[in-house]
Amino acid sequence: MCSRPIRLMKQFFHRQQPKQALKLTCKAGIGGVLSVAILSGLSTLTGNAFLMAPFGATCVLLFSLPNSPLSQPINVIAGHCISTAIGLILCQFLPLAWWSLGLAVGLAIFMMALLRVTHPPAGADPLVVFFGGLGWEYLLFPVLLGSVLLTLMAAVFHKIPPSAKYPT
Repeated sequence: MCSRPIRLMKQFFHRQQPKQALKLTCKAGIGGVLSVAILSGLSTLTGNAFLMAPFGATCVLLFSLPNSPLSQPINVIAGHCISTAIGLILCQFLPLAWWSLGLAVGLAIFMMALLRVTHPPAGADPLVVFFGGLGWEYLLFPVLLGSVLLTLMAAVFHKIPPSAKYPT
């Protein structure tokens, strides 16, 4: 009788992610620090936005799980661009409401899956667009250029040993 809840607790809290060496864990954190700092610095220097909130989650995938299919350049770049474009299109025609937010995120998930470019952090992009009241320039700065720069930084960063192969 008591074993079922314990079994469920063990299943719920079982970690699937393999343990990494401390060097790789530290390197992942440093990759996130440098990438966000560089994008933020570029934003300050140029006056163009290169950084958006979902890029923090993108850094988690790029630097902690670079071999994941969800971390590959096509997924990062196309996932963010598609999801943002969906948010921009729907935002022009729909009010900011509970159902329009759900529709925008659901459609972004659908399109990323259909095109095989799923990138989970990009699921937040339509929300950013709706809440920010953003225009089409947002697709270029920060979405396209920022995601391209992040993947390039990850590719260069993962050449430094010890490292994973990126892109795979």
